[in-house]
Amino acid sequence: MSDRAVTIAEVARHAGVAVSTVSYVLSGKRAISADTRRRVLDSVRVLGYHPNAGARALASRRSNVIALVLPLRVGMHVPVLMQFATSVVTAARQYDHDVLLLTADEGADGLHRAAASALVDGLVLMDVELHDRRVPLLRELAEPSVLIGFPADAAGLTCVDLDFSRAGALCVEHLAERGHQEVALLGAPAVVYERGTGFARRTREGFTEAVAAHGLSGVALPCEESFDQVSAALGELLETRPGLSGLVVHNEAAVNHVLGALRQYGRRVPDEIAVVAICPDDIAERSSPALTSVLIPAEEVGRQAVRLLMDKLAGHAVPDGTLLQPRLTVRGST
Repeated sequence: MSDRAVTIAEVARHAGVAVSTVSYVLSGKRAISADTRRRVLDSVRVLGYHPNAGARALASRRSNVIALVLPLRVGMHVPVLMQFATSVVTAARQYDHDVLLLTADEGADGLHRAAASALVDGLVLMDVELHDRRVPLLRELAEPSVLIGFPADAAGLTCVDLDFSRAGALCVEHLAERGHQEVALLGAPAVVYERGTGFARRTREGFTEAVAAHGLSGVALPCEESFDQVSAALGELLETRPGLSGLVVHNEAAVNHVLGALRQYGRRVPDEIAVVAICPDDIAERSSPALTSVLIPAEEVGRQAVRLLMDKLAGHAVPDGTLLQPRLTVRGST
């Protein structure tokens, strides 16, 4: 198209409908079939009608549905992800919104389809990578969005998450206060780091920086999820670092395997080795011994994400970034 403004008549011609039908789709003043609505909105997008008055009407329509974009990938701990999803659904209901859960790993294509379908008012995205390929599109969409997590470049986005860098440092500080000189981080599965997933990378950075700041000896390693893999990794760690006395575990699926493997190797917790986890409270409390932990506040993060999205839908200003400060609870493992 040229730089001149696209007319509503051109949208109607492209979609093969009457001008009045386009008007009704954009204004929401009359029920239009889903197929026709989708065809009109596709034409609006293809012809670049978004900058005009029709786009403002399009942006103001309400389906009372938000999308939760949660691609299910290898290395993700589904029970914890479902805590986030449940919190988003519960919070959305308080605003009379339903939630459409999108779990396919489609990147920008899935977002584009969800936005163009007129099915959702806005989007909440999870499993955010540092160089997330969905981010450029989010800056262009008419629909508002909120990310649970921070990409490397968060300019022009609305993000909320636990401060994972501070969480990693807080675990080290706790161990340092108790006199531990040699510590290790058993983190997420290797594939999670390879994808550049933000929370895993930031926890590792916070851990590493705090180890240096406190003058400790430390190492950060990825950790797989099966008992055999955890046991093998831990056995090698204990053998190569005989002075190791403090462990930080940021892998919900591996936490209890770590405790089991330590028993297998005859290392008593907390007498011979202290363990701190970054995980939800229910996992920490059910472990034996109960784990000193930094809470992953899924309920609070989900609630904040929905509140931010609803504020954006209402046209209110929101902060670009919301970082929740970590809280460490001392239990029997330290």
